[in-house]
This record gives sequence, structure tokens and C-alpha cells, in this order.
Amino acid sequence: MEKMRIVIAGASGRMGKTLVEAVLGSADCTLAAALDQAGSPALGREAAEFMGRTSGVAIGADIEAAVKGADFFIDFTRPEGTLEHLSACVKHGVKMIIGTTGFEAAGKQAIEAASRKIGIVFAPNMSVGVNLTLKLLEIAGSVLQEGYDVEILEVHHRMKIDAPSGTALRMGEVVAKALGRDHDAVAVHGREGVTGARKDESIGYAVLRGGDAVGDHTVMFMGQGERVEIAHKASSRMTYAQGALRACRFLREKKTGLFDMQDVLGL
Repeated sequence: MEKMRIVIAGASGRMGKTLVEAVLGSADCTLAAALDQAGSPALGREAAEFMGRTSGVAIGADIEAAVKGADFFIDFTRPEGTLEHLSACVKHGVKMIIGTTGFEAAGKQAIEAASRKIGIVFAPNMSVGVNLTLKLLEIAGSVLQEGYDVEILEVHHRMKIDAPSGTALRMGEVVAKALGRDHDAVAVHGREGVTGARKDESIGYAVLRGGDAVGDHTVMFMGQGERVEIAHKASSRMTYAQGALRACRFLREKKTGLFDMQDVLGL
């Protein structure tokens, strides 16, 4: 079987570098192109320079040139950039792995429309462990139906620009569905001042930002006399990168369709 030809977006960033490292370390993958924003100081530099090795790929900003001849495009950047990349991938028939978070409704609709033409795995978190955690949360929500307050705490590095994280929101959505609640109607984001007593149906979010924390998520089911906590803590971005490559392998036999990591893992 031929190697998967993969394009990495945001190749000079922390996640981008991790993805480059994962692709170069996988026997069934080859780095087809590495992209960054126009004006980035990384443009023209060897994509694997940070590893002290040569990949034969220079970081560029030409999306059209990058996707020609590629099989997969992995994107963990920002919504506006991802949607631009999405158009190029649809044009050239390149399948996408989207780990970008912070999309508004219109962006999500654009991804869904594109999935009728190309295969897409779209998930707020590509970690195998996180997606197993989502399954555990579904089970917990179905069991702890009454008498438990749900609170979600997430911690990320100081440079993260969206809050709560896409993963935290996905966790809340999974729990809300298991409890038979409308997530958007019961979500509470931050508390300050005289808030009054907690509403039984609320799902609360608390956000911490600081240092270089890769990503910690804890969902608490708080009842009378006990508290059940389901948590996932990431110590390396490589878990997300390996999950993205697993998603590529899943998409090899899929011409079109919109999938998430639950589909990839058979959960």
C-alpha cells in the first residue's frame, strides 16, 4: 500500500511541529507539504529543522500548490484559516482531518457541506484517551440521572485563545444528551457576584489558563455524600498527532462523509 501523502497546516506552531514529527516517524506516511501563514518568519525553512533532520519539504504559504497531489490535509489552526483550507481541499479532492476549535454555526455548516464532496474527520480533540473519556461520560450521564450536579473544569496553556476549550464543550454536550437536556440552554459559563442558588439542571464550566499546560479536563458529578470525577490529562501534544494519523487511516477507504473520533475508534 502506498504511503499517505499528508499536508500539515500551521507547521511552525507547537501542534504543527508535533504533527510533522508524527508524520516523519510513521512508516505509512510521507510529508507532502507544510504550510504557514503568509509573512511567517518560518516560510522557506526546512519543515523538520526543529528536529535536526531533513524532510525535503520547505514551509510555504501557497495552499493550492500544497494540496495538489496530496491525500490528506491535517489542520489544527484557527477557524478562518481552516475554512480557507477547506475550500482548496474540496477543489482538489483532498480529505481533511480538522482538529481546529472555536467554529461558529456557519463554519460548522460549511464543513458539513464539504463532507458531501470529500471525507472529513472533524473532532475537537483527536486524543484516543479523550474520546474514550467521552464514552465513559455518556455512561455516567445515563446512570447519574438525578441528584447530581455537573461541573466541568478545564486547564490549558496561557496562549490558548478560545474558552471553554472545544473538548470541554464536547464533554458537556455528551453529558447533556445523556441526561436529556438541551446543552445550550443549561450551560453556565463563569460565576461572579450574587448568583443565587445553583439550578439543578445546570452544567457549569470553569476555565483556567496558565503556563504550558497541554490540556486537563475534569467532569464532576456532585451528589449528596459522594462525587464522581472523570478526568483526562494530556502531558504531550503527540497524543493528538497520533490520533490525527489514526483518523487518516480511517478515511483511506471513505470517499465522502463527516466523521468524528468516535467513528474512527469504533465507539
